[in-house]
Amino acid sequence: MSLRPGGRSVCPAVLLLIFLAAVRPASAQVVPSGDAGGLNVSVGATASGYYVQYGEIKLLGVTGFVDVDTRRRIGIEGEARFLEFHQTADVHAETYVIGPRYHFNVGRFQPYVKGMVGVGEFNFPYDYAHGSYLVIAPGGGVDYRLTHRIYLRLANFEYQYWPQFTYGAMSSVGVSTGIRVRIF
Repeated sequence: MSLRPGGRSVCPAVLLLIFLAAVRPASAQVVPSGDAGGLNVSVGATASGYYVQYGEIKLLGVTGFVDVDTRRRIGIEGEARFLEFHQTADVHAETYVIGPRYHFNVGRFQPYVKGMVGVGEFNFPYDYAHGSYLVIAPGGGVDYRLTHRIYLRLANFEYQYWPQFTYGAMSSVGVSTGIRVRIF
């Protein structure tokens, strides 16, 4: 056998044929996931009652919220709360918060916990001033499944901490109840 140009090169040709015969497309199998993934999106509304530390007042209001949950029990909740009723001296507050939410199912009940952060708008007595503040709002509650899509929000508890409030840190605590509808 010769490896010089123009000579017979049998050895490299045989090695090339063996290499090409041994090569074949790679294939693999994947075990199907136990969780198909996906999101559940729900919207809802609640009636709320809050104790606000400023002036030690009790305010009533309404809340709109959106829940985006994965099938793995973790999601995000965003809510807008308007505490506009039962005002004293025109003192009222609105909060706009968002954060992670963890839930699990126990029969028809769905307990959950959440930790949210956002902005609070506060109106001082007699409209003398209006301020925007950071709000940190941990909370939790229980929903009850009526149908495949409709849940009653039996109780939603929330503690709001306003660390940068004008007259020092302020807190408020409240409870809400309402309805949640899964839209997809």
